[in-house]
Amino acid sequence: MRAVDEKQRLHPARAVVLVEGISDQRAVEALAERRGRNLDAEGISVVPIGGAQSIGRFLNLFGPQGLDVKLAGLCDAGEEGDFRRGLERAGLGSHLTRGEMERLGFYVCVADLEDELIRALGAAAVEQVVDAQGELGSFRTLQKQPAWQGRTTEEQLRRFMGSGGSRKIRYARLLVEALDVTHVPRPLDLVLAHV
Repeated sequence: MRAVDEKQRLHPARAVVLVEGISDQRAVEALAERRGRNLDAEGISVVPIGGAQSIGRFLNLFGPQGLDVKLAGLCDAGEEGDFRRGLERAGLGSHLTRGEMERLGFYVCVADLEDELIRALGAAAVEQVVDAQGELGSFRTLQKQPAWQGRTTEEQLRRFMGSGGSRKIRYARLLVEALDVTHVPRPLDLVLAHV
């Protein structure tokens, strides 16, 4: 029933960007805003699929066998295989390489989108964003934990973003807002450009 509801809600869409989770959705939407794009007015929906294992269901819903809208997608490196298999099962290619996935509009983040954003901004700029949110003390506490001592600041920041409930969702938008729009991570830049 949920797929039917989703289909009805998104039917007016001319294009759909499939992302793994809400933090990815927030990042894509924030970049669109920064670029002066109104995704709703353009008929573009950014749909969090609740994890890469759900890609097949959403490709069936929105792809050639379903609504047949223009598709794009964004996934983490660890989930590339799930996305590849989903695209192949949906009839969008066989034995797809990463380059072929990109031609279809599906882009892979090195590690994950948080990693991409942290590298694009640099650790010092990300720490400034964390400080502006009043969470620098919490981040420093994480840095002192034995499991995280000796790790790079970038690794520590990535872990920090992934902890604390909805922190990853909140920081996705904040990190995109802090970006120099000429230095947007490649997968994020290209998935938005594809639609």
